[in-house]
Amino acid sequence: MKAFLAVAALFISAAGFSQVYDPEKVNAKAIKTYEKALDVLSDGRIKDAVPLLAQSIKEDSSFVDAYLSLAGAMGELKKYDQAVKLYERARTKDTAYFIVYSLPYSINLAGLGRFEEALQAVNHFLKYPRLNERSLKSAQYRKRSYEFAINYAAQHKDSRYNFAPVNLGDSVNTVQSEYYPSVTVTDSLLVFTRRGNQREDFFESTMRTKGNFGKWKAIAGDINEETNKGALSVSQDGEWLIFAGQLSTQSYKSFDIYISYQTPQGWSEPQSVGDKINTDFYESGPTLSPDKRSLYFVSDRPGGYGGRDLWVSHRLANGKWGEPENMGPQINSAGDEQTPFIHADNQTLYYTSDGLQGYGNSDLFVVRKDVSGKWGKPENLGYPINTIENEGSLAVSADGLTAYYASDKSDSRGGYDLYRFDLRPDIRPYRTLYVKGKVIDKKTNKPLPSTVELIDNSNNDALMKVSTDEVGDYFITLPTGKDYTFTVNRKGYLFYSEFYPLKNKEADSVYKKDIYLQPVEMNVVTTFNNVQFATNSFELPVGAYAELDKLLQVLTENPSLKVEIGGHTDNVGKAEDNLRLSTNRAKAIVDYLVGKGVNINRMSYKGYGATQPVADNATEEGRAKNRRTTFTVVGL
Repeated sequence: MKAFLAVAALFISAAGFSQVYDPEKVNAKAIKTYEKALDVLSDGRIKDAVPLLAQSIKEDSSFVDAYLSLAGAMGELKKYDQAVKLYERARTKDTAYFIVYSLPYSINLAGLGRFEEALQAVNHFLKYPRLNERSLKSAQYRKRSYEFAINYAAQHKDSRYNFAPVNLGDSVNTVQSEYYPSVTVTDSLLVFTRRGNQREDFFESTMRTKGNFGKWKAIAGDINEETNKGALSVSQDGEWLIFAGQLSTQSYKSFDIYISYQTPQGWSEPQSVGDKINTDFYESGPTLSPDKRSLYFVSDRPGGYGGRDLWVSHRLANGKWGEPENMGPQINSAGDEQTPFIHADNQTLYYTSDGLQGYGNSDLFVVRKDVSGKWGKPENLGYPINTIENEGSLAVSADGLTAYYASDKSDSRGGYDLYRFDLRPDIRPYRTLYVKGKVIDKKTNKPLPSTVELIDNSNNDALMKVSTDEVGDYFITLPTGKDYTFTVNRKGYLFYSEFYPLKNKEADSVYKKDIYLQPVEMNVVTTFNNVQFATNSFELPVGAYAELDKLLQVLTENPSLKVEIGGHTDNVGKAEDNLRLSTNRAKAIVDYLVGKGVNINRMSYKGYGATQPVADNATEEGRAKNRRTTFTVVGL
């Protein structure tokens, strides 16, 4: 609107060197209509001003200011093609008078993706000798944006990619504005915010078929009773809803972050995530890692690098959120970073920034963790995903192929609608597998709340720990191309450990695995699944340590427990050699545990050679099962 109110100043600046256009000779009736249009514009009613400006041009086709103001109005309405045509018609009438309008002309060219022409136009504007400081800074800012756009296009040529956003339709969108989309790992549930009647509420829609959602409905429970809410995110398993709001009974001085849990009666009453995260400053834009152990959010608290920064808090063993950490100067800028979204792969983060170099205003960026777990350099998602306008929140489906975002495109039902589009291959997240199931007591079949730990077999590192819910359900996302070991520990039970050879499994598949825990009892025998010695060797393999450390934990938690470590082989080779090898392997495990501080009096070891087969030695599969090491509870 300020652009329209500055028309008079531009008029004076240009009039001094006008060659053709003379405002004094404009038809009086056209001027009167034009002045009515300016009054309407000053009230912020751009659409209502358009017919008046068009009428003014009809009354005097030489009225350059009317063309320019109508072009500006069309630009504000994001009708860039019409704006450009109007600017160009005004330029043909008087090129000298037009020069000070080369900046808004360039912006509308950029709105159409014509960045090279936009650069030419802004360079033409910068040649004007009497630019004030504000105009100069604005033009230089736009010039950097256009140069960035041109360079980005040169480096990301992909003629196969077609950006074609699809409106999610009347089942999701209404005449009101919908935004902040969030989806569960199977894309089965979409939650979003809708603004209407001076309040924001949360809604959900269930996917019926690929890309088609059922009719929206307000989410169940008491969560919508509060009026002042905003950004929200649903956990990948659909069990937690985390959102920003200024709740009347719990809030600090500004927006804070709250959490609600899925119950049979709907979403539970919201609870604050705690005073480590919520402060007297602004907190919003929450997004949960797939294992629900990391919470990313936006805050303008002290200690940042700009206005609003991205922060992360990790959940402690007691279930509370730890002291937040700023995500650093590579991710955060001197401007505002907002609307983070952590993907189901737990390694790819999308967010907006108006401080990093982009196309103008706020752009969408992607940043990824490297092999060491450190965040890399943010990458702009590029045009036409990013435009000269402010881009909002983005959510990406678990398979990484589809993105959801809000936009006010020409086919909007009203305000902002939710759209989906195919994500360009180079900015997709990592392909991911998903494993879900229950942890169950082996004797009673009752569910057991526990912690499931995921270990990367290539380096023995723990990738994530996932706490089951109160009925023992767990959900884990796994990057593809790796083999894993799952371990579960719970006091009073023997540990569970199982090798998952998923390196060659198809991505985006969901696997189900129920885990049965054995209570600590006399004479129970447990086989080590990950202690796999090399042929004729009794040197502990690197992959064995994670599993042996779980036994160490059991022995630590049960200080009176005694175990016997047993070594077993198949029947290939001499019996005395097999007996000696199996004994040395069992001893190697005892030596490791003693080195970790376990009293030798609590352990014994014995080699059984091939005398206790558990499978037929006539097949390779059977022999592989017979080559094993075990531990047996021999004292409580």
